[in-house]
Amino acid sequence: MKDLIANSIKYKSGTLTVLDQYLLPHQQHWHVCHDVAAMKDLILTLKIRGAPLIGLGACLLVAHLAEQGMSKEALADAIDELESTRPTAVNLMHCMTKLREALAKSDFVEEMVKTAEQLFNEDIALCDSMAEHGANLVLKGDNILTHCNTGALATAGIGTALGVIYKAQQRHGDIHVWVDETRPLLQGGRLTAFELECWQIPYTLICDNMAASLMAAGKVDKIFVGADRIAANGDFANKVGTYNLAVLAHFHNIPFYVVAPLTTLDTKTACGDDIEIEQRSPIEVRGVSGSFGEALWAPNNAQVYNPAFDVTPAKLVTGWVLDTGVYNQADIARGALRELK
Repeated sequence: MKDLIANSIKYKSGTLTVLDQYLLPHQQHWHVCHDVAAMKDLILTLKIRGAPLIGLGACLLVAHLAEQGMSKEALADAIDELESTRPTAVNLMHCMTKLREALAKSDFVEEMVKTAEQLFNEDIALCDSMAEHGANLVLKGDNILTHCNTGALATAGIGTALGVIYKAQQRHGDIHVWVDETRPLLQGGRLTAFELECWQIPYTLICDNMAASLMAAGKVDKIFVGADRIAANGDFANKVGTYNLAVLAHFHNIPFYVVAPLTTLDTKTACGDDIEIEQRSPIEVRGVSGSFGEALWAPNNAQVYNPAFDVTPAKLVTGWVLDTGVYNQADIARGALRELK
């Protein structure tokens, strides 16, 4: 397989390495990933994260294992095992489906390698296209609010929602970003703030529950978020807390955009009610941990509800920014998403 290099994943000289996003922003450590067990652990512990990147990481590993001589049966098991790690994000399923198609061919090793390379390069192109379309919606001087992390750490390219912000800043040079810290795992505070600093884009970090008062004060012009799965009717699942922002934006009449590639679109899922929502460990809510150590603030036996995602109804979305263009409520109502796949 050719060398494939991105900000948080690298396949170079036959070795796959993954940047540990759990340790960011204060430590930058790369994990070597040789087998399925290692990749599963990286995914489940969010050392590799972001819907597009999870799919690509799993895909690169399986293609590498094919090149290393793993049997067809073992490769099929590896695909199944990796696909089961995260039930909500559809990008992983998309990548594994493509690998199954390659595995079914007589020259499966060559086909799997070619598929992995194509998906990696495709993601870079999709990010660029989304950024171009989305940047057209941003004006000079805009204050943009975003949630979770949707940048180059989460994709092979420049990102989804954060890629739009990056492109808009390149055009205007006068963009400010409000960054939700994104409880309980602080992807906004740890990762989005880190990327915006690297890109030298002005930002202000806020607690998630401060967004409403900012909107009421007229300090938010637009909201851009990513997605882990978009249903055929336009409902979408994203990091928990996204639905809150959509409701608040609707009340305050603030444009609310979701940014995602076609690989996040799942037309087999009719609506948001049909999206399986991953439930994560109660430890994530009872306290916090990271490169800084661990802190526990709740009782050890506190009952916890910890969905990783929530679902935002299509009726609350101003526009869907895809790599194929920007779609509004009228487009969705006439079935535009179904026509894309």
